[in-house]
Amino acid sequence: MNYFELFDLAVDFDLDTGELARRYRLLQQQFHPDRFASGSEREKLTALQKTAQINDGFQTLKTPLSRAEHMLALRGIELAHEQRTLRDPQFLMKQMELREALEEIDTPEAVLDMDVQLQSEIKQLTDALRAEIIAIDNDTAADTIRKLKFMHKLRDELERIEDSLMDSW
Repeated sequence: MNYFELFDLAVDFDLDTGELARRYRLLQQQFHPDRFASGSEREKLTALQKTAQINDGFQTLKTPLSRAEHMLALRGIELAHEQRTLRDPQFLMKQMELREALEEIDTPEAVLDMDVQLQSEIKQLTDALRAEIIAIDNDTAADTIRKLKFMHKLRDELERIEDSLMDSW
């Protein structure tokens, strides 16, 4: 399914998320299952399926990482359930260093410092991904998506660390 078509949007990495949200609400109103409560079973099922597609599409297009992954899928490069690993030793070394730094975090200030660092890394990778998507450099874009997934996992781990620090105070 092409979610850009579903929302009648141009296939673009830098889409207007406000416009996406507006179109999401319009589609939700149009296909909300309650509107088909008195319809046939087929109409009800179709409305439920369409609503699920609308929800999936919105979730996919609202963030740059999943949007880029969807764009590559439309180009025939499926990354969603792959098991391929990165072969960039420099990035993998940085990843290990960041994981070690995460293990040493024991103060709210250290959480903030790490968050600033991770946000900076994510921004740099997202900027690179934007250029790669525009240039239709699919293989490099795929590797950048893999790197961004690593960085987002690190941010998730940082949030868990922050939560556990808050709980212990």
